Order: sequence, then C-alpha cells, then structure tokens
Amino acid sequence: MLVSLKQCLLAPFLAALLAILTGCAHTPPVAGTTSKPRAVSQFSSWPPGASPREVGSRVAENFLPRDHMLTPQDGTIHYSEACTWYGALTFARLAGDTNLLDRLVRRYDPLLDPANVRIIPTRDHVDYSVFGIVPLELYLQTKQTCYAPLGMEKADRQWANPTPEGLSQQTRFWIDDMYMISALQTHAYRASGNAVYLDRAAGEMVAYLDKLQQTNGLFLHGFKGPFYWGRGNGWMAAGMAELLSDLPPNHPQRPRILAGYQRMMAALLRTQDTNGFWHQLLDRPDVWPETSSTGMFTFAFITGVKNGWLDARTYAPAARKGWLALVSSLDARANMQHVCAGMGQRPTAEEYLKARQATGDFHGQAPVLWCASALLR
Repeated sequence: MLVSLKQCLLAPFLAALLAILTGCAHTPPVAGTTSKPRAVSQFSSWPPGASPREVGSRVAENFLPRDHMLTPQDGTIHYSEACTWYGALTFARLAGDTNLLDRLVRRYDPLLDPANVRIIPTRDHVDYSVFGIVPLELYLQTKQTCYAPLGMEKADRQWANPTPEGLSQQTRFWIDDMYMISALQTHAYRASGNAVYLDRAAGEMVAYLDKLQQTNGLFLHGFKGPFYWGRGNGWMAAGMAELLSDLPPNHPQRPRILAGYQRMMAALLRTQDTNGFWHQLLDRPDVWPETSSTGMFTFAFITGVKNGWLDARTYAPAARKGWLALVSSLDARANMQHVCAGMGQRPTAEEYLKARQATGDFHGQAPVLWCASALLR
C-alpha cells in the first residue's frame, strides 16, 4: 500500500503511541552487531583529498542532483541507483552528516506521492527487488515507519513461492544475484529483527557457493557466461560481506559462507595488480582495469579486516591500495571512470573485453560510497 507524505510524517508519533499502549516497542537491530569493527592503522593517514570523509562527501554530492536512472524496459528506478542511494545513506549516518541525510530523504519523499508510483520498481526479479534496501535503510535511520512497508513487501515477495529446495523463486544462478538478494534480506532482518530473513539469505548464499564457486576461489558469471567477470565477482564479494556482518557466530551456515568468502578473498589477493586495481576479467591481467569491481573487492577487504575475518597484515595493505586506486579514478566532478557498463552473461570472452567503459555510471559510484562507509564504520 502506498503511504502519503503526510502519513509518513505522522507515523513516528502514531507508532510510539501504539507501542506504549500495547507494550510492543521494537528497536531494530544495528547492522554489523555480530562483531565490533576494529581500528586498523593502514586505514588512516590518507594523502590529501583521499580521506573517506572527503571522498564520500564528494561522491554523495555528485549523486544528489542527478536525475533518476530509469530502466529502459519499463521506466522504473534502476538497481544501480538504489545501490548508490544506499551507499550515500550509510555514509551520511557514519559521517554524522545530518544535512546530507535530510537531502537523501527528500530525494525519496516524492515517491510517496501516488503520481510518482510508476517509477518504483515492481517486477518480480532480483534487480527490481533490491530497490527495497532504500526505504528499509531510510526506516532504520529515521524511524519513520512509513518507509518500511515497501521494503518488507519486496523481501517477503522474494520468497512468496519458494522452490522445493527452499530458495527464492527469483533464483537464476547469476552471481550478481548474491548482492541483490543478500542485501534485501539482510535489511529486512535489520528492520524487523526476524531471523527468518537471515536464514533465507544464508540458504541462498550456500546454494550459489556450491554451484558457482570454482576451485581457484573465484566465480563464473553463470552457465551462459563461463568467465571470471570482475563486477559479477564483485557483487558476490560484497554480498557475502553484507551477510556475514549480521549472521550470528552460531548460525549453522556461517562456517560454510565464511569459508567461501575467505577462499574468494585469497583468490582476489592474487589477482589484484600492483596499482591496486582488478581487471575486467580477473584472470586476464593484460586487459583493462575496471573500477566497479575494484570498489566492490576493496569494500569486501575492508569489511573483512575490520571484523577480523581476514588477516590485517596481509589484506589491509591491499585494501588501502584498492581505495587509493579508486580515488585516483575519480574525475574533478567525482565521477568514477572506467566502469563496465551494464551487461548480461556473454558466451565469449571477447564480448566482455569489448564492453563499453562508462564514466559516472552508478555501478561505479555505489562501491566508492560503500568503501567510504566501511572505512568509517
């Protein structure tokens, strides 16, 4: 059900009154409470202009005035914008920038107007469902309950008709899915406190690990794209980092997911180049460095080091190199350069190598904000 802006503004007061009357006050869990992020010396003393606060602010300010990125198929908000919006929101929270948060909220509030409902993604598909992380993050930060229903509806719809194996009906075994599904289900857990959402994400992650992770630790894009595509692997790395941040130490599937994550991180350490980048195809160091995957892997490294899943002496220097590589790739307007434009699975390596390189594409903007947030966390 669409909620009006007026109802949204009144919602916190009504929710508080209801909680008092019924005794059912609820405080959403805080993201990443399974461990306390630690200070790491390599994640400080940045060169001028390279601190996470400066860079995160520049990229968030780049995002705010931009028009919505709409999918050509149906004119709804693209998943890469949702991922960038989420990154800007987490950065605003961790940087303590209430002015930025207010402006990010104002970007969303017009979507509460029924006249604008047509651009909210509704298709039953991973790339459309992930939009739910935006209203759920808004709810977690503002406590205005009007934001939560849309995100919760998308999380529940993802499992409305599960497969016989208990997987989402949106399962397609593309590695991109493991950020889209993990982020949405993890956010639904953060918003509700209901562990069923973590169980769903964990079960799905194990299925993808079992089917797509190769003996070298990396992932094929999918059965129709049997190549180690950079950003595809990036979605998987970031998805595991998001999920592990909330998965309890005693969760039965945590050891399997952590092992898969650590195997992947070891493979990524071997494929990072001396300048801190990863490449369009991870096993092809002779092809062009690609920045969206570099950002996603750097986020996964930072998160793993800060939470103690990765050895800091080994991985913190690599994460620092990755961050500085990203900073060097931002132009004067904080647009990320050398971003692989969106693409599906391709049957030949040549098609991956000929992919269009974009500047300022949200696929590249989002991971910078995730990294800035992780460094501040």
